[in-house]
Amino acid sequence: MTETDNRVYDLFVIGGGINGCGIARDAAGRGLSVALAEMKDLAWATSSASTKLFHGGLRYLEYFEFRLVREALIERETLLRAMPHISWPMRFVLPYHPDMRFENDTPTSRLLSTVMPWMKGRRPAWLIRLGLFMYDHLGGRKILPGTRTLDLSSDPAGVPLQERFRKAYEYSDCWVEDARLVVLNARDAAARGARIMTRTRVVSAARGADHWTVTLEDTLTGETRELCARVLVNAGGPWVGELIHGALRLNSSERVRLVRGSHIVTRRLFDHDRCYFFQGTDGRIIFAIPYEGEFTLIGTTDQEHTDPGTSPTCTEGERDYLLRFASDYFKQQLTPEDVVWTYSGVRPLYDDGASSATAATRDYVLKVDQAGGAPVLNVFGGKITTYRRLAESALDKIAPFFPGLSGNWTAGVALPGGDFPVDGVATLTGDLLRQYPFLTQAWAARLVRAYGTEAAEMLGKADSAEALGEDFGATITASELDWTMSREWVRSAEDFLWRRTKLGLRLTPEQVARVEAHIAARS
Repeated sequence: MTETDNRVYDLFVIGGGINGCGIARDAAGRGLSVALAEMKDLAWATSSASTKLFHGGLRYLEYFEFRLVREALIERETLLRAMPHISWPMRFVLPYHPDMRFENDTPTSRLLSTVMPWMKGRRPAWLIRLGLFMYDHLGGRKILPGTRTLDLSSDPAGVPLQERFRKAYEYSDCWVEDARLVVLNARDAAARGARIMTRTRVVSAARGADHWTVTLEDTLTGETRELCARVLVNAGGPWVGELIHGALRLNSSERVRLVRGSHIVTRRLFDHDRCYFFQGTDGRIIFAIPYEGEFTLIGTTDQEHTDPGTSPTCTEGERDYLLRFASDYFKQQLTPEDVVWTYSGVRPLYDDGASSATAATRDYVLKVDQAGGAPVLNVFGGKITTYRRLAESALDKIAPFFPGLSGNWTAGVALPGGDFPVDGVATLTGDLLRQYPFLTQAWAARLVRAYGTEAAEMLGKADSAEALGEDFGATITASELDWTMSREWVRSAEDFLWRRTKLGLRLTPEQVARVEAHIAARS
């Protein structure tokens, strides 16, 4: 039996990734009635499989993507102020060696080969320094420190590297907890009136003259229901193309290019808290980043991925490529035995006809289709760093259908738990330890990084660890699981252990089973 929701929403969003949740938040904050459907969990696909960075995209300068880089650089600091619990500044060390090469098909490489043919594809130090100068100044940097040159023979950053690397450049970018970013946008959207539906698949959408009728299926119960919306937003990520030609039945020539990015996680490879930006002999780059205290994150690859229905996995070839790449820099030669976890995601890039996956644009493209009735906005591409600007641009695109719609508002508005100063994490952690003296330093720090000012709300009136209920290991308690179930749409152990947190790295299979049983008993 199909249940019908008689309300006509202003906006219906397909997709619970960062673009969908960002658009839902922005629209709800402007007073539009919004519903969002995600067929699985929030951030379950691409938005939880990034390299976890708010960054301008230093390598995009080689493709002359100046507008994209400038917008992303400006956004870094805007986003830092709104979410200092889940995002923070990091310093990146870029070791230099004269053998460094360009990828052959970058515009900069072609230009340099024409003007200076004797370079034969090499990436000279002066060009890297020029790029970093632009990186420092394109975005009006105020919080983050600028670039400096390092002597690796004396700087601690040189200790884990091979002796041939004697010089490096150090610059700034930012870390972000990508899946938590999505959930916090969804929570803020819901607080502003949006209806967020997870485990809800869009079966079909029928276009009328002035609204869409959308048929939805609850993937857990099989029940179906219908609702109506004046404007549809297709933020389906890797499935944006399938939705266009399937559920939405649109006659569109726009195409998505699916590019798989894989990462590996190893035990911690170095003792300091800086990251590495490595350039390969093939012209590509990877990062090596301190991860979850005890690990190092290495990635990413760029591989064509033809079918969104095929779950992305880090292949043995990609794993070995990343191990070889990192081993070209580190003294320690890495083997498959060093890898404790891998993950992979598919980037739904706009198909601009680029010759390689690496060269395909990371810019977002928004296309409105209103041929034959109610409008739909299709969202292609984008970077996690520019999700907020993408949402603003999306609202600009649909504003003509809502006369009198208010303007941009999200810049500087904190996400849930982020209402404290950028440099206030230590103070907030200290306050939490004084209020709850049974916490350890590491436990308090984890809670602040996950929940910010809401950590105390989650702990409530507890006066002991026992008061928080069952201990599942890795500082996970029944109270925390229950809190995320009631506020963050957690419906399985995987939701909590691999998206709301990354504590799956620290639990045994038996502990995971206990978490799953607790959630199942309360669902």
